[in-house]
Amino acid sequence: MNRTFWNLLLVSPAILGLSSVMSTAAIAAEATATAEANQLATAQSSESKIAEIVGEIVAEPVAAAPAAPEKLALNSSVEAAQTPVVNEADAEKLASIEPETSEAAPQTTLQTTLQTTGSDIELAAPSAPTSAAAATEPLAAAGTAESSPQASDLAVQISPTDTAGKIEVPAVASTPATTPATKVEIAQTAPAGMGGPIVPVAPQALPAQPSGTMSQVTSVTQLSDVRPTDWAFQALQSLVERYSCIVGYPDGTYRGNRALTRYEFAAGVNACLDQITQLIGSTGNLVTKDDLAILQRLQEEFAAELATLRGRVDGLEARTAELEANQFSTTTKLAGEAIFAVSDTFVGDGIRLEDDRTVTNLGYRVRLNLLTSFTGRDLLRTRLQAVNVANYGASTATGTNMARLAFDGQEGSQFTLDELYYRFPVGPATVFVGPKGLDLDEIADPVTPFNSTGTGAISRFGVRNPAVFRGPQGAGASLTFNLGPLRATGGYLASDGDAPDPANGRGVADGSFSALGQIGFFSKPFDLAFTYTHKYNRAGDVGIMGGTGSALANRPFGQATTQADNYGVQVNFKPSRRFQLGGWYGYTKAEQLRGGGNDATIQNGAITLALADFGRQGNLLGFVFGVPPKVTESDVARNRNTSYHLEGFYRFQVNDFVSVTPGVYVILNPEHNNRNDDIWVGLLRTTFSF
Repeated sequence: MNRTFWNLLLVSPAILGLSSVMSTAAIAAEATATAEANQLATAQSSESKIAEIVGEIVAEPVAAAPAAPEKLALNSSVEAAQTPVVNEADAEKLASIEPETSEAAPQTTLQTTLQTTGSDIELAAPSAPTSAAAATEPLAAAGTAESSPQASDLAVQISPTDTAGKIEVPAVASTPATTPATKVEIAQTAPAGMGGPIVPVAPQALPAQPSGTMSQVTSVTQLSDVRPTDWAFQALQSLVERYSCIVGYPDGTYRGNRALTRYEFAAGVNACLDQITQLIGSTGNLVTKDDLAILQRLQEEFAAELATLRGRVDGLEARTAELEANQFSTTTKLAGEAIFAVSDTFVGDGIRLEDDRTVTNLGYRVRLNLLTSFTGRDLLRTRLQAVNVANYGASTATGTNMARLAFDGQEGSQFTLDELYYRFPVGPATVFVGPKGLDLDEIADPVTPFNSTGTGAISRFGVRNPAVFRGPQGAGASLTFNLGPLRATGGYLASDGDAPDPANGRGVADGSFSALGQIGFFSKPFDLAFTYTHKYNRAGDVGIMGGTGSALANRPFGQATTQADNYGVQVNFKPSRRFQLGGWYGYTKAEQLRGGGNDATIQNGAITLALADFGRQGNLLGFVFGVPPKVTESDVARNRNTSYHLEGFYRFQVNDFVSVTPGVYVILNPEHNNRNDDIWVGLLRTTFSF
């Protein structure tokens, strides 16, 4: 590219950004009457020269909306004020611009539902009761971003007042007093971070000007009140050192914060036009008509792209306005989930499977979550649910809780309030408070990749450790402290059914409840948590294992009032994002509080394997192998044999909103009785997220 074009690009800011030279208005009006007359004469000759030389070539690039004859708006953006100089690097960027293109179910006895040839429960002699105790997740705080400060335009002064708008002041003129006074309307903008709005200085409030002639400066350093930290420093430097059209006051000041009159504006523009005229008419190779023609051609070449961008911006503004006018809420978002589930169960030895008393069925579950935030760091969660999925623990199905699905339930296809709680930070801690549906696995981390009934494990047992994360729950509060990689959690949850009941023996304190404490270590390759949960189940509301394991493990003393101390250790090893190997172990010591004082020991455990992005990004291949809750020792009765749970599923992520999960799991020796036939459960789950 020849030198002429480079020089053209260097001069172009003065041609296309004439509004930025308004700051020179503080010069001419203060000159002597003789200098003023000379400048007016020069202005007339300059206008003639510009019209003759530039003509139609520069008419379009510098066109601007005409100003009203009696009013002048002096606002400009900070970006324009801060980048008046075009250097060689900027010129290369301009030349290389390309157009943008885009584009809990009823419990039943085993004797009535399973084919057995003998009892699976042994009666045990009484033994001395024992007990033990052990002990205790914050959320990341949302960050905030600060906007960069803006600066106002020319010849204005910072004022502490908060008034912003349009202010009319008498125009300052150097004409005789008989000339009628006009009004200047200044639309002012208060720059962010500059200490307040900007108010023009009334002419009568200006300090008296020192006598003498204002002289041309050749360097911005000659202006004593202009510093490199000033937002318009680069603009002044360009006008002084490149175009020599800035004149300082006799005392060596520029006075960039004083007001600007119409006469000063005209004189300042005229001074710079004189300089541009000299550059265009000079015999050197700075700026020629050919260079101006090249500049105009470049603008014309990008006219279509600029028009396209302008159209897009207008379209986005219209859509944004429509969304704001019709939005559901400024604080609430809707997150929904719908599940279609086809399932059936079979019995047999694994080679010859026979259909049992169940048939293939199609169920569903729909959840609507309203997520509300008032501060950006808190969360009010309200969930509505409608569910109708087969419960295979019922007497009409397999009759054992070991075969239950992760998301079963039958609520008559009616939407009900399923969950309601509020989460908020308090310093380094996170608090949960809720009157409905607040679960143990929400207040404490279960440390498993399968803890989702919609996209995780397909069986109820395979979702999480039932010893410490299932039991009476629903209404209560918790507190989680974040201690770096350590988290300490403590919480108390009362049963959903008892918490709102004022009857004697119910309520938050007297009804069934769970008290949890957890200490966890969470890091990138390894998660480990120790959890203790104390459970109290009032008479008639006993279910220690939350509907998993054998019937005896859930009610080791029938429906008598029972309390249990539950200990759990959960681990998940994550050497890479695609491979996770983990598991859990649960130990429970249950005690009968009324009617005998008997004790029972219940144990369960599992190993999990998760292969993320298996075959495709977003997919998940999962396996669970474990022993469902089993009574190993008891003063009343214990499970004689051992059941094994084997589960495999593959979640195929169709897109960001739809996943399809085929899976199967088998229960060997159901109800911990090797005389029972194995139970196979097949499932095809489709989950829609929106």
